[in-house]
Amino acid sequence: MDIGIWPWVGFTVFVFAMLALDLGVFHRNSHEVSVKEAAIWSVVWISLALSFNVGLYFWKGGDIALKFLTGYLIEKSLSVDNIFVFVLIFSYFQVPAKYQHRVLFWGVFGALVMRAILIFVGAALIERFEWIIYIFGAFLIYTGINMARQGETHIDPDTNPVVKFVRKILPVSSQYNEDHFFTRNAGKLMATPLFLVLVLVEASDLIFAVDSIPAIFAVTTDTFLVYTSNVFAILGLRSLYFVLAGVVDKFYYLKYGLAVILTFVGVKMLVIALGIHVPTYISLGVIIGVLVISVIASLRRAKRLEGVDTPLDNPVTNQPVIKPDNQI
Repeated sequence: MDIGIWPWVGFTVFVFAMLALDLGVFHRNSHEVSVKEAAIWSVVWISLALSFNVGLYFWKGGDIALKFLTGYLIEKSLSVDNIFVFVLIFSYFQVPAKYQHRVLFWGVFGALVMRAILIFVGAALIERFEWIIYIFGAFLIYTGINMARQGETHIDPDTNPVVKFVRKILPVSSQYNEDHFFTRNAGKLMATPLFLVLVLVEASDLIFAVDSIPAIFAVTTDTFLVYTSNVFAILGLRSLYFVLAGVVDKFYYLKYGLAVILTFVGVKMLVIALGIHVPTYISLGVIIGVLVISVIASLRRAKRLEGVDTPLDNPVTNQPVIKPDNQI
């Protein structure tokens, strides 16, 4: 899709304006984000994404708009997997609720940069080496199967290579200093535990990006559509976290639904070699159907088991949580 430079400039300005409005106005002072506030912001981000989708429809037509919507839904659903890990990270480090938004804000900012790099590299590789799409497909099938088979996640920063690397190059204090990532102790600059949390959040998103970005290339290889759908999904991730963190334990079958989606997308990539092109509207229908079934099945299971299981409390809302099946 040849759109020129100005749509890129306009979209980038919009993203930075929204981020500045978020941190500089609505969250200037650290505070505990309520479910109501998070729900309002979730509606705002979803509404902006859908409005952008409508704009694409009138600008470039229904096919382009459908590809964006499908890509956005893939990225949005896969981003839920991040939430499981965020809960574990915040729980392990006992991050006060009022500082969690700050971590997620800068985590999202870093995620946007990393994903932009991965998207442009991936698109360039596909354009130059068309056969790499089959490698992406095989990788997604492997990831989907592995996601369904994995055991419980555990967070062990002492053995995490990223955290060990940070500790080698930076002294880390043992206590938080409000919402600061760095502090001074006896005149010596030190990272706070909140900085370690940020590093783990960034590392986890990089891992998830390696899964999700190849998935959207099955829908479209247009860098503008891939990037914008990723950005809208990631921008809404913070508010979605505060909405779902308290009930994340109820979505037991969601990981299996995501595994099915990744596997389906991988197969869609591979069958291109056989001359079979799955229409975008079929992909969208499969993704929506799998998500609806996995969510309904999860909620029915949670209702049956209500009052039976007593797992650890969620650090955000004091609601019970379970451990997801991803490794950091």
